[in-house]
Amino acid sequence: MSENVLKCGVAGVGYLGQHHARIYSELEGVELAGIFEMDDERAAEICGKYNCPRVETLEELADVCDAISVVVPTDRHHEVAMPLLAGGAHLLIEKPICQSLEEASDILKAAKESNLLVQVGHIEHFNPVMSFLEEAVAAPKFITADRLAPFQSRGTEVGVVLDLMIHDIGIVLQLVKSPVKKIDSVGVNVLSKTEDIANARIQFENGCVANLNVSRVSSKKVREIRVFQSSGYLSLDFMNQAGHVVNVGSGGLDKGEVPIEKGEPLKFELASFAESVRRRQAPKVTGELGRTALEIAIAVTEQIRAQA
Repeated sequence: MSENVLKCGVAGVGYLGQHHARIYSELEGVELAGIFEMDDERAAEICGKYNCPRVETLEELADVCDAISVVVPTDRHHEVAMPLLAGGAHLLIEKPICQSLEEASDILKAAKESNLLVQVGHIEHFNPVMSFLEEAVAAPKFITADRLAPFQSRGTEVGVVLDLMIHDIGIVLQLVKSPVKKIDSVGVNVLSKTEDIANARIQFENGCVANLNVSRVSSKKVREIRVFQSSGYLSLDFMNQAGHVVNVGSGGLDKGEVPIEKGEPLKFELASFAESVRRRQAPKVTGELGRTALEIAIAVTEQIRAQA
């Protein structure tokens, strides 16, 4: 690794990967050293826009980069990540980490053996809303989360639980900090071959309960969370980076707006990843947290499909 410049790359510059390339090209102390992309036209577009080289193989990408974002469909995460780790690159793998626990374990084992970092792209952990929640939430008793989106074909290689609900699973794991005791789930297929609408009620060992609702066939976009604790409750909007807190005061309930300094979560995420690589310290969203979120998401999915 260069003493001053961190060489970063992107494997897959589609809808989301293009933004990884853009941000790496903008971050101070970072050089966009290369991209790997199967689509010739797309590769030429991104290379022209961000003045970076295209490489022909994953091995070559690992050779020219210190750190790499893996932004390909979930069912290809394992086959892309393994040669990059073998080449000595630190990885940010978009969520979910993989489509199976076995593949996730393979990646974490390879990273550990090579002393490499793996961060999982649970982007909401870098949303300014999450930063506020981590400070304000002490002992949550009940959490509700709603994540709704219009239908699009991108992401349907997995069901809505691994596509959308896994965001909120990661969030509640971080806030509750307790093992899962029980899961009750329901789901419905609407436009794809897998579940498009799902609900999961997750009970934790410490007594907290989280109720998660997701849909990818909604007429509107919603990304909201409400957290209830003995001191009152918080209602936050991840999409608009706003919300309010209701606290129990001497005169009853006191409502106040949340002072959130807005920003681009993906930029915060990639800057944090780059800093973790520079300092060789554990990232905020570790591979282990990503695997635990995947484990719960798979349990929810299997429960839903057993009822079909």
